[in-house]
Amino acid sequence: MTMTQQDMTQQDVTQQDTTGPDAVRPGAGARSRVARQRSTAKSPTGKGPAGNKDRPRDEDLTVAMRLRDGVVKYGFVAVTVALFIYFAASEPSFSTGQSIFAMLKFASTTAILGLAMTFSMVVGGMDMSIGSQAGLAVQMGAMTMVFYNMTGSTAVIVVLLTGLLVGLLNAFLIVVCKIPDLLATLAMMFVIQGAKLIPVSGQSVSGGMVLQDGSVAPGKFTPGFLQIDRGMIGPIPIPVIIMLVLAIASWFFLSRTKWGRVMYAVGANPEAARLAGVRVGFYRGLAYVICAELAAVGGLILVSRIGQGDVNAGSSSLLEAVAVALVGTSVLGIGKPNAWGTILGALLVQIVLTGLTMKGFQYYHQDTAKGLVLLVALLFSYTVSRKRVRYTPAT
Repeated sequence: MTMTQQDMTQQDVTQQDTTGPDAVRPGAGARSRVARQRSTAKSPTGKGPAGNKDRPRDEDLTVAMRLRDGVVKYGFVAVTVALFIYFAASEPSFSTGQSIFAMLKFASTTAILGLAMTFSMVVGGMDMSIGSQAGLAVQMGAMTMVFYNMTGSTAVIVVLLTGLLVGLLNAFLIVVCKIPDLLATLAMMFVIQGAKLIPVSGQSVSGGMVLQDGSVAPGKFTPGFLQIDRGMIGPIPIPVIIMLVLAIASWFFLSRTKWGRVMYAVGANPEAARLAGVRVGFYRGLAYVICAELAAVGGLILVSRIGQGDVNAGSSSLLEAVAVALVGTSVLGIGKPNAWGTILGALLVQIVLTGLTMKGFQYYHQDTAKGLVLLVALLFSYTVSRKRVRYTPAT
C-alpha cells in the first residue's frame, strides 16, 4: 500500500515541526486550550480559579471581609488614639507638652531595644540577650568613667565596641556553630548577666564608691555624658531625637535597600533564599550585629538616665522589647516586623503606663497592662487578620 505525494509531504512537515528548535508538539495546541480553560474555570464558590487558595480579589470581598480588613489595618492605631484621648480628657495634665515629651523620652529606650529585636525577628530569629546586652552597656559605661577616670566620649566608644563584640559572638554561635537562635542568645543572656557582675563584685557602680582594695574610685559620671538623656535640643529631649533618627534609619534600611529586602527574604524562607544565591549566614549574622549595636545605644541612654551602673539595669528590657516588636507586626495590618510599627507599639505601651500611673494605679498593675496590650496585638495579627504573619520563628 503506497502513500500519495500529498500524504508524504504532510508527514515530512509533521516530522520537521516536532524535531526543530521551535517545534510544536502534536496536540500542544489542544493542551494549551485545555490549560486556559482550566485556569479560567470558576471554583464551586465562584471566587476565582478552581483550586486557587489565594485570598479573594477585591471585587469579591464581602462587607464582613472588608470590615475585618479595616479593623486589622487601622484597629491598633485607633486604639492608640482612643486611649490618648481618654487619658487626656480624664487627666488634664496628661496632654500637656511636658507630659508628652516625657512619655516620648521614657519610651525611647524601649523603642530602641524594640528596633533591635525587630532586626533579629526580620531574619526569623529572636535575640533573647537584648536585655542583658543593655545591662552590660550600663556597666561598661559606668566602669569606664568611674573606675578608670575616663571621659564620657571614651565611655561611648567602649560601649559601642562592646556591643559590636557581643553581636559578632552571637553571629558566630548562630551562623558558624549552627546553634539555633533562641538557644544561642539565651545562653549568651546568662553569660552576660553573670560576667558583668564579676568586675564589680555584684555592686552597682557610682562615683566615690569603695573598690575591692579599699581605695576610692577616682572617677565620676561626666556632665557631658549625662546630657545623653538629660539634654534638650529646643523643646525636644535628646533621647527622642536619637529614637527618631534610629527609627528612620531602620525603616530605610529594611524597606528601601537591597540588604533589608534580602533580610526579609531570609526570614520568610531561608532555604529558598539560599537556592537563589543569597548568603543566608552573612545576612543572619549582620542582623544580630545590628541588633547588638542598637541594644548598646539603648544601654547608653539608660545609664545616662540613672547616673550609675545599676546591676539590675536591663533586667526587664527583654520582655518589653519582645512586646513592642510583636505589637509592631499588627500595625496597619503589615503582618511582619517593621520599624514604625515597633515605635508605635512602644508609644502605646508608654501611653497606657503613664495613664494608669496618673490615675493612681500601683506599679504592679503595669505588667498586666503590658501583657494585655501584647495579647490584643497578637489577636489582631494571628486571629483576626486573613494575612499570614511573615515572622517565622527560628528553629
